[in-house]
Amino acid sequence: MHEMAKKAVLIGCNYPGTKAELNGCVNDVRRMHECLIQNYGFLDEDITVLIDTDGSYIQPTGKNIRFAMSRLVQSAQPGDMLFIHYSGHGTRLPAEIGDDDDTTGYDECIVPTDMNLIIDDDFREFVAKVPEDCRITIVSDSCHSGGLIELAKEQIGDSTHEGAPNSSPGLKNILHRTRDRDSEEEHHGKHNYVKNRSLPLSTFIDILKERSGENDVEIGKIRHTLFRIFGEDASSKVKSFIKFLLKKFQQGDGECGVHSGILGMVKNITHGLVNYKLNDNDEEYEDPVMSYATLAKHKTVESGILLSGCQTDQTSADASPDGNLEKAYGAFSNAIQAIIAETGGVVTNRQLVLKARKKLHRQGYTQKPGLYCSDDNANAPFVC
Repeated sequence: MHEMAKKAVLIGCNYPGTKAELNGCVNDVRRMHECLIQNYGFLDEDITVLIDTDGSYIQPTGKNIRFAMSRLVQSAQPGDMLFIHYSGHGTRLPAEIGDDDDTTGYDECIVPTDMNLIIDDDFREFVAKVPEDCRITIVSDSCHSGGLIELAKEQIGDSTHEGAPNSSPGLKNILHRTRDRDSEEEHHGKHNYVKNRSLPLSTFIDILKERSGENDVEIGKIRHTLFRIFGEDASSKVKSFIKFLLKKFQQGDGECGVHSGILGMVKNITHGLVNYKLNDNDEEYEDPVMSYATLAKHKTVESGILLSGCQTDQTSADASPDGNLEKAYGAFSNAIQAIIAETGGVVTNRQLVLKARKKLHRQGYTQKPGLYCSDDNANAPFVC
């Protein structure tokens, strides 16, 4: 008989030496590592840590994060408890299929150190592969983190409809809401250091250019550029999008909601890549237009639990009360640690998020943590 295992992947990205530099993300991971061992019975050998401030650790690149999460899910057996904590930047990619196409909405993403984005669809795919009777809890202390497990039921939050916090995510509503978050910076009288964990697309593009040596990077070409740089290591949604464009390009079809200007981008992809992506690995990809059209038919992901540092249109704070950057933390991660200390770790997911909301509000933060999961998991114990 299988004995229940507890396994975790902890990811902290401080982006040292870049325009995106943060100070509290690696501290969040170190504190959560200690918390899992002391409060929840995890073994050190069952916790994979990816941080970018120490070369002796696995570096949190897109490829390494995907591999660590895939291995976590693939090694799971029924009854296991899985846990993922991410502290770092979040961003949102606007639709690229066409300016007048509002069915795609925005893609919420986490930002690995090499800028190889991991998109909300990737998280949904990981969670969908978790075995039955196995629970996976994801804590994301990043900006726009409310939508990371796509189509998970919103238990606590206001990510989509004003005044209707329990409604299901709606792509059109997400798309049409007013956003000024990329320029938003939080300021609190009682904190000497506060920075938000939202990475503006302009900064993302600058760093991507530096890291890749690619100069032809524009907001309307981000997915195309990610594919060109990272190839098969790019997000599955990026690869699906490129395959869609390649098919349209081969058909010589400038219609079908795809602008000829976007099709022109495909000319930059080498003939070898075209053949590789379209022929050799055809079964790996799903037509994104079909997937968008059938999105509403996907079942709510039952095994996944997402505790987000904020709503889909909000920023999460990287802060230090006394201005000491060595002691910086994510405001949400810090609240979680305080609540675990107060409760001895015995707290449900719903209670944890509600307590964190009150705590952050009292501390002067505007971010509102969210909870996305099934009804049963909302009242289940945090972690295990």
